[in-house]
Order: sequence, then structure tokens, then C-alpha cells
Amino acid sequence: MDLKRKASMVTPFSTRKGQKVLTMLKKNLLVLLLIVALALGLGLGAGLRTREPRFSKREIMYLRFPGDILMNMLTFLIVPLVISSLVSGLASLDTRTSGRIGLRAIVYYLTTTLMAVVLGIVLTVKESVGEYGPRPTLQIETKQSFICVVDDYNSLSTAVSIQPGIRGGKSEVPTDTTSRVVNTADTFLDLIRQSFPDNLVEMCFKKPVTLQIPRNSSSDENGTLSPTTSNDKNSDAANQTIYDPLVTKVDGMNVLGMVVFSIIFGIVVGRMGDRGRPIAELFASLCEATMQLVNLVIWYSPVGIMFLISAKVVEIDDLDRTFRQLGYYFLTVMAGLALHAFVTLPLVYFLVVRRNPFRYLVRLVEPLLTALATSSSSATMPVTMRCLEENLGIDKRVVKFVIPVGATVNMDGTALYEAVAVLFIGQMRGADLNFGNIVTISLTATAAAIGAAGVPQAGLVTMVIVLSAVGFPSDDVALILAVDWLLDRFRTAVNVLGDMFGAGIVHHLSKRDLETNHDVPGGSGDSSHDVSESHPLLSDGSDRRRYRSSEESNTAVGEHQSEI
Repeated sequence: MDLKRKASMVTPFSTRKGQKVLTMLKKNLLVLLLIVALALGLGLGAGLRTREPRFSKREIMYLRFPGDILMNMLTFLIVPLVISSLVSGLASLDTRTSGRIGLRAIVYYLTTTLMAVVLGIVLTVKESVGEYGPRPTLQIETKQSFICVVDDYNSLSTAVSIQPGIRGGKSEVPTDTTSRVVNTADTFLDLIRQSFPDNLVEMCFKKPVTLQIPRNSSSDENGTLSPTTSNDKNSDAANQTIYDPLVTKVDGMNVLGMVVFSIIFGIVVGRMGDRGRPIAELFASLCEATMQLVNLVIWYSPVGIMFLISAKVVEIDDLDRTFRQLGYYFLTVMAGLALHAFVTLPLVYFLVVRRNPFRYLVRLVEPLLTALATSSSSATMPVTMRCLEENLGIDKRVVKFVIPVGATVNMDGTALYEAVAVLFIGQMRGADLNFGNIVTISLTATAAAIGAAGVPQAGLVTMVIVLSAVGFPSDDVALILAVDWLLDRFRTAVNVLGDMFGAGIVHHLSKRDLETNHDVPGGSGDSSHDVSESHPLLSDGSDRRRYRSSEESNTAVGEHQSEI
């Protein structure tokens, strides 16, 4: 009899334990699939590299095709997600609350970005990484010039032409408009122009930039062009090419303009009260529908990520020589990114929220893996928003504001990378960088990171601004191109991590403001936003004590009623 009783007691316990394991696996199935996809992608790429003859560009394109489909689907969701989330989020808040949330977010962004830059400068100056190892050069086997087209990113419609086999690459300045000439002031003015688009439809696929057009000829009184000549001793200086600015529009999504327009429009809708309720509900429904599409797309991501990684591994020409030449630089950037991701950001979170940052971080593995695979913070944005809402229960209104803005202006990893890269190039060139140059690098890298697009390798483009600010030629970017594809993935993950910690911090600081906005049109009064009860990671001890005391009082009342 005792044996039967013991057996009946053991079976339910083992069943409950098995159910817990199954529940945990189901809950984290997508994360496990992403980890497996990364491992399979690396293994598949390493195996295909051994094939003779090597893969052609066409074959690599075919191999990357499933990954391109994933990138297209994620990029397709950026426009409706950014506009609908910002408008619906800000429309559900009053002007004072939205202003406070925005101020907290911007202060956090600027603080952490500047901290990342300072960390990168300290590591590079202390270790003098540019003085170690063989000098990096472009691969001699590559007989054609490497063209880094920036139309796809977030800067001038120009290109970098690099001659292989020459240290750092030799800059060619053609006479057409594709030469790589950068004016720092014009580039920052472009950011302001992009913030205020003149056409709401056109900003989805075009953005204004300033091109530098060479003035190789002069015009007479009749407007006829004639070559400029000089007979004095300083003929070289006199014949130096002068560039005139030309503001034009190039292909590329103007995310900065979308963010600014959506913020202003959402605040105006929120101030309209009941008259703005239909508009707020429309954008809230659009945001919800977009998130449903994200839930569908995200289950395809393991397949796309596997082929993206494998194609990139196959594409590398000479991995051994690359890391021998740039090993110290690579390790310095990785050390800086690791310190910022696992020390600086968690420390800021702990000091503000007073909770364990690593318990918070462990629930956000999925966006980090997606960022590593896609190398795009904008493409990762839908996944980030979904995880913050579902895994951590952060208020939707905070997520809808902090994440789209953060994906546009908060680039901690990019800022650190640019600071390290410019100092590394300066050390390679034997330049004597004084304190003023270092301050210039700090401020310029911070500002340039804000203007970087959330697309793969956009940091290469904005780094040209930092190089120009300290007087280095822009074609020195060639020195670090060989490892940029890998560093780009890790700095994107740090960018996304900074956004997610920022959402948690802003949510914690804005609790009282959010509680007063449940009755605002488009506001959220459902239980999913009562985070202090459902998510102890985001609550303090007083919340749990109040919840526990109320639970005990309810139990006592129930017992008293049963006795009666």
C-alpha cells in the first residue's frame, strides 16, 4: 500500500517537471533555433570554403538568396512600424509626459554614446594598437579597385576608389561626381535637412545629401567654360581642385525624417483630445497589425540567418592573413565592445533601476542574435520591440518611442568603433595626435554615430567624417575594410543592446508619468502594462511588498467569509 502511494506521489512530480521543461523549450524555441542557425551557417560556410574551384560571385549570390529574402521582409516592415509606433505611442501620452520621456531617452543616448567613445579612446591610446603587427594592406590578388558605394547607406552619393597593393590604398579623384570628397559641415547640415523632409512619400525611398562637385574650369563673362591655368611658382597650389556643393537627392530611406515627422505628428494628435482619438486608434491598429506580421516573419529568420552567415564566410578571401595584419585592431575593438556591453551598460542600468541587469539581459537574447546575423539595427527593430513587450512587459508606449528613435540615433557600438579605427589609422601613419585631436575625435565620433543609418556597414561612411575632422585622407578606410564585415555585426549587437537597456531605464523613470495617462486616447489601460506585478525584474521591493500584503489580506478575508 505504501509503495503504491509513493508511486502515485512520484509520477505527478515527474510529470510536472517534464511539463516545465516542455514549456521552457516552447517559450525559448525561437532562440534555440537562432543559435542552431548561427552554428549551421558557420559550419556550412567553412565546409563550402574547401571547395575547388572557389565559389564565384554568382554562386555566392545564390547561396545568400534566402538571407536576402529575410532582409527584404524585415526592411519592408520598417516604414509602417516606425511611423505607426511613434504616432500611436506619443498620441497616447500628454505633452508633458512625452516631453519627459523624450528628454530621458535623449540624455541616456548621448551619455552612453559618449561613454563608448571615451572607452574606445582609452583602450587605443593605452595599448597603441597601431604600432603592433605587420602593416595591413589590401590583397594584391584583387586586381580591380574596391568601390565602397555609399548610396545605400547614410551619407554623400560618392564612392571610395582604392588601389590594391598600396599601403592604405591610393585615393583616385576622378573628374566626375563619384569622387570621395567630404565636407564635415555639409554632412551635418544634411542631417538637419533629412530631419525635415519636403515630401512624405519621397522620404520612404530618397533623402537629401550634399555632393562636392569639382570646379575644374572657370567661366568668362559670356558663361563659356575655359580651363584655369597659372604661371606663378605655386602652380600646384593654384591648380588645386576647388569643389562646389550641390544639394541633391539620392536613393535611400530617410529614417531620420520619418522619426521627426512621426514624433511631431503624434504629439499633435495627442493634444487634440477626443478629436484625435480616431487617428490614434488607426495608428494603434496599424502598429498592432505590423507586429502580427513581425511574428510571422520572425519564424523564417533562422533559415535566412543560416544562409546569410554561410555566404559571408564563403566570401572571405584570406582569413588567416587578414587577422594577422589586423589582429590587434580587431581585439581592441572587440574588447571595447565587450566592456561597454557587459560592464558600462549594465552598470548604468543597475545604478538607475537597482535591479540585476543580467537577469534583464538574458530575456533579450533573440534580438541580439538577430542583430549579429543581419548586421542591421533597423532590421532588428521589429524583433526588439516584440521581445521587450512580450518577454519583459515594458509599457508599449515606451517601447514605441524609445526603440524607433534609438535605432536611428543611438549607436554606441558604432561610436566606439569609429574612435578606435581613427586612432588606429593615426598610429599606423605615425601621426602625433594631441589632446585637441582626441577631443575632436570624441565629439565628431559621437555626432557621426547619431547620423549613421541602421544598415550594414554604415559606420564606414560616417567614419570618413571623423577622418576628415582630424585631417586624415578618407581612403585610409581601406586599412580596416578586411575585418569590418565581422566587427559590424558585433557593434550592431551593442547598438541594439543599448536601445534595450534604454527602454528599461526610461520605463523605470517614467512609471508615475505613465500611470496618469491611462485615460488618454490611445493609452493602454490593460493588465499587460502592470509590469510591477507581472515582471519583478522591472519592479522595486516596495511593489512586491504591497502586492504580497494585498494578497495576504485577500486570503484572510476569504477565510473569514468561509467561516461565516
